[in-house]
Amino acid sequence: MNSDLFFSRRRAERFAQLLDEANGGRRHHVRSRVDEKLTELVAVGQQLGDATPTVEVSTEFRTGLRAMLLATAEREGLGRPTPAATTDRTEHRPASSRSFLLPAVTARRARARGAILIGIATGAVAVSGISAASENAVPGDALYGMKRSTERAQLVLTGSDHSRGQLFLDFARTRLSEAAQLRGDRIGYSGVLDDMDADTRHGVRLLTTAAVQGSDLTALDVVNTFVAAQRTAVSGLLDSGNRADRDRTQRSLTLLDDAHLRSDALRAAIVCGLPAPSGSDALGPTPTSCPTNR
Repeated sequence: MNSDLFFSRRRAERFAQLLDEANGGRRHHVRSRVDEKLTELVAVGQQLGDATPTVEVSTEFRTGLRAMLLATAEREGLGRPTPAATTDRTEHRPASSRSFLLPAVTARRARARGAILIGIATGAVAVSGISAASENAVPGDALYGMKRSTERAQLVLTGSDHSRGQLFLDFARTRLSEAAQLRGDRIGYSGVLDDMDADTRHGVRLLTTAAVQGSDLTALDVVNTFVAAQRTAVSGLLDSGNRADRDRTQRSLTLLDDAHLRSDALRAAIVCGLPAPSGSDALGPTPTSCPTNR
């Protein structure tokens, strides 16, 4: 055995003992040459344990974490009975051998699986804390990448196109609040509005498609409600900024107007009983006008 690996393992085991004692566990009446250095690490560990982040975990995050844990449990065979083939192989071993080997193997597997699940849960809590801290980040901030990664993760965990469309519109609202903080930064302001418009198109397209496929007028209600509030907020950005910023803002207003017109046209087509449109563009299905005789 490698001596460095051996001593590292001994050091880790001793650290675990000291940490257990510090947390009220039974005392191990032994001393080690590295106790003084490890005591400092134990103090740090206690501080980290006491500094529990006050983070509100979203429903989407809970759902994703549960799915991750269930997938890990399934992959590791947690709760699964011992296969018959394994039982048959052990029947030919002496009873003393089975009683000696099986508990050890089971204990190692249980510790390994427990470590995996604890690691996933601990990492998830840490990520949720970072995600909460990044909520107010804007382009150029250190945590902005984490903010956008969290948004992409939410999209992955969202099931229906209707819900995904609503989520994109939520992101468009977030981009608008970022743009309000970046007025005066021409490149940053224009870039955020580009992202806002992209989120708007994605959201409107998903919702209008869901409306046509299911003759669902509530999806169009979501679009109209979003456009009304978003247009008022975007118009507020015209009050300040240079001409280039105002021109860029006007393009976003034009997109919102187009989204409202598309939603109303699809509503009329659905109420009229027209078949689902065959054509589509960036805002979703492109309906035809309802015949006058209807």
